[in-house]
Amino acid sequence: MGQVRFIRSPEGEELAVLPRADYEALIASLYDEDEDDIAIYDQRKAALASGEDGLLPAEISAMILKGESRLKAVRRWRAMKQLELAAKAGIGQGYLSDLESRRRAGSPETLSALAKALDVPLNWLC
Repeated sequence: MGQVRFIRSPEGEELAVLPRADYEALIASLYDEDEDDIAIYDQRKAALASGEDGLLPAEISAMILKGESRLKAVRRWRAMKQLELAAKAGIGQGYLSDLESRRRAGSPETLSALAKALDVPLNWLC
C-alpha cells in the first residue's frame, strides 16, 4: 500500500488521501466481499428450503418458541390433523397426542415413521 496522507477540510473534517491504485484495490475488495456474502446467503437459503442441513423453517421455530413440541409444530406446519398423521404413521391418535404433549417419548422406530409420514428429516423431530 502506498503512502496515505491525512488532511483537514475547511469544515475541520479529517480526510484520508491515498494513491488511486490503493483506492481502486480497496473498492474492488469490497465488491468481492459483497459477492462472497451473496453467494453464502444464496447457499444458506437453498439449504434451508431443501431441509438438507437439518435447519427448521422459521414457521416451525416460531411455534417451538411459543411452547409447542417439535412434533406438533411440524405437524401443524404440514397442515395435518392428528388423526391423519397417526393413520399415516401407523400409530394411534392418543399415542400421537401423548408424544406431542411430551407425556411420552417415542421410540426411534415411531419417530422415524412420523418423520416419513410428515416428509421431513428425522432430526427435525429429535
